[in-house]
Amino acid sequence: MKATSFRVGVSPLSWVNEVLEDLGAGTAPDQCLREARSAGFSGVELSRIFPKDTVELKDLLDQHELALVSGWHSGFLAERSADEEFLAVQSHAALLRDCGAQVMVYGECAHMADSALDVPLSKRLKLGQEDFKAYGERLTEFADRLAEDFGLALAYHHHLMMVAETFEEVAAVMDHSGLSVGLLMDTGHAFAGGFNYAKLIDSYADRINHIHLKDVRADTMARVRNDELSFNEGVRAGMFTVPGDGAVDFTPMAKFLRSSGYSGWLVVEAEQDPSIAAPFETVKRARDYLLGLGI
Repeated sequence: MKATSFRVGVSPLSWVNEVLEDLGAGTAPDQCLREARSAGFSGVELSRIFPKDTVELKDLLDQHELALVSGWHSGFLAERSADEEFLAVQSHAALLRDCGAQVMVYGECAHMADSALDVPLSKRLKLGQEDFKAYGERLTEFADRLAEDFGLALAYHHHLMMVAETFEEVAAVMDHSGLSVGLLMDTGHAFAGGFNYAKLIDSYADRINHIHLKDVRADTMARVRNDELSFNEGVRAGMFTVPGDGAVDFTPMAKFLRSSGYSGWLVVEAEQDPSIAAPFETVKRARDYLLGLGI
C-alpha cells in the first residue's frame, strides 16, 4: 500500500450554480466558505460569487482557512489554436497561480450545439475520430505552455454535452495528447456518460491529476435521457447529487486512493437546487459518507 497525501475539497456548486443563476441567487461568499470549512473540507474550487482580485480572494480564503483548489476554464481548442487559447486564459491562470492553485480544470466548450445545455442530451455534437489527433496536439501545446508560464497542470474534464462524454471519447483525448494533459476523473459524469469511472483508473491512472466526486440518481438520469430533457433540465430535476445519495459505487475510488499514492485533490461536487438540497447538511453528509469509506 502506498502512502496517501490527497486532500478533500468541495465545489461551491452545492451553494450556487455557475450557469443557472437563479439557483443560489443571493448566496454570500462568506456563507459558502464558512459552511464548507465547518463541514470538514480543506479547500474550494473557484466560483462566480468569489472576488477575482488576487488580494481579495486570498484574504477571503485565509479568513476561513481554506485553500483554492482549482478553477474551471471554458476552452475552445476544438476550434481554435493553442496561441488563441493561451491568450484567452491569461488572467484566469494568473489568478489561480497567485492564489496557490496547482491545477486548472479545462472544459471543452467548442464544437457544441447552440444553447447546448438547453437542448436534449441526444442533440450533442460529436467530434469525428479523425479530428482527435489534431485536437490532442493543440491540447498538448496549450498544456505545455500553461505549465511553463504559470506552473499549472491542466486537468481535462470529460463532461456531458462536450466532445469527450463517452469512455471512447475520453480515451481518444488521452491517447492523442501528451503527458502534460492530465485527466480530471469525474465519477458522476462517467456514470451519466454511460461508463464506470473505474475504467479510467484501469486505463489512465497515471494521467489522473484531479478528481470530482459526484453521484447520480439513476432513475432521474434515465428519465432525462428517455424524455429528451436537456442538461439544465436534468440539473433542476436532481440528476446529480453528492456521494452516497445515488447509484455510483465509490468503493473502487477508495481502493484506488489506498493503492495509487494519488496526491491531488478530491472535490465533492453536486449541481443541485440549494433550496431543495440544503448546502451545509448535504455536503456534511457527503463528507461523513466518504470518511466512512476511508476517504
